[in-house]
Amino acid sequence: MKDRKAVFRFGSRFAVRPADLAQLVRAPAALSVPGDVIAGAAAATNGRPLNARVLGTIGSSVCLYWAGMALNDYADAAVDAVERPQRPVPSGRVPRRTALAVAGGLTAAGLGLAALANGRRGLLGALPLTGLICAYDLGLKSTAAGPATMAAARSADVLSGALAAAPAGAALRRGAVPAALVGVHTYTLTVLSRHEISGAPARVPATTLAVSTATALAAALPALRAASPTPVDFGTAVTATGTLAYLATYGIAQARAVPEPSGANLRRAVGAGILGLMPLQATLTARAGAPAVAAALGVVHPLARRLARRISPT
Repeated sequence: MKDRKAVFRFGSRFAVRPADLAQLVRAPAALSVPGDVIAGAAAATNGRPLNARVLGTIGSSVCLYWAGMALNDYADAAVDAVERPQRPVPSGRVPRRTALAVAGGLTAAGLGLAALANGRRGLLGALPLTGLICAYDLGLKSTAAGPATMAAARSADVLSGALAAAPAGAALRRGAVPAALVGVHTYTLTVLSRHEISGAPARVPATTLAVSTATALAAALPALRAASPTPVDFGTAVTATGTLAYLATYGIAQARAVPEPSGANLRRAVGAGILGLMPLQATLTARAGAPAVAAALGVVHPLARRLARRISPT
C-alpha cells in the first residue's frame, strides 16, 4: 500500500516528508527569531516597532535561521552519524544534498525578503547575518571563535530590526544595547551546546548561569528603576514578568545542571535557552516602550515550549 503522506520532491529522485523537513530546520525554534527583530526595532523607534518593513525583516530572519539549521546538518553529517544518528540527515530521511539545497533556497528567500522589505538597508542587515551563519556552520563552529560568531549573528539579527525601523545611524546607536544583551545570552547558550553529548565540568553551567542572570538584570533594571517608587504600570509589569520567565526557564535549567552537568542536563538547558530567549526579548521590547508587543511575545513562549516537545529545538 502506497504511503499517502504529503512529501516535498527535490528533483526526480528524492522525496522528503514535511515532518522531516521540520526536524531538519528545527521549525519551532524559529519562534525565537521575531523577538530579535522586534527588540531592535522597538529600541530604534522608542516603542513603535511594527511596520511593513519590520514584518518583512522578520520573514527574512526566519528564513535565514532555518537556512542555518539546514546548513548545520549538512556540514555536521559525519559527526551527527555518531552523536545524533536520529537526526534527519544521518538517519537517511533527508539526503545530505537535499539539506544543502534547502539551506540555499532559504538563504535566497531570506535575502530576497530583506531587499524587498527595506532595499539596501535591508541587505545591510541581512548580508552580515548570512555571512556569520555560513562562517559558523562551515568552519568556526568547533573553534574558539564559535560562540562569539554565533553571538554576533544574533546581535546582527537585532540590529537588522533596528535598521528596518530607523535611519542607519540612529538604528545602530539605539539598537546597540539590546543587540549586546541578546549576544551575551547567545554566547552562554553556545558554550553550553558544546557539551550536549559528553557533559561538562560543573563550572561551565555555573559560569553561564551567573552571566545569564546578570544579563537578565541588565535588561530589566533600567525600566524597573525608572518606575520606582511610582505604582507599577503595565510596562513595568511586563518587564518584570519577562525577566522572571527568563530566569524560571533558562536560569533554572542551568541551575539544575550545576550539581549534575551531564550531557542530558545540558541538552535540556540548551533547549530552555533557545526558547528562553523569547522572554528576554519581551523584557527588552517592554523596556523600549512597547509593552503590548512584548506581552504578545510572552504569550507565544509557552506555545513554543509545547511545540518543542514534539520537535527538538537543538
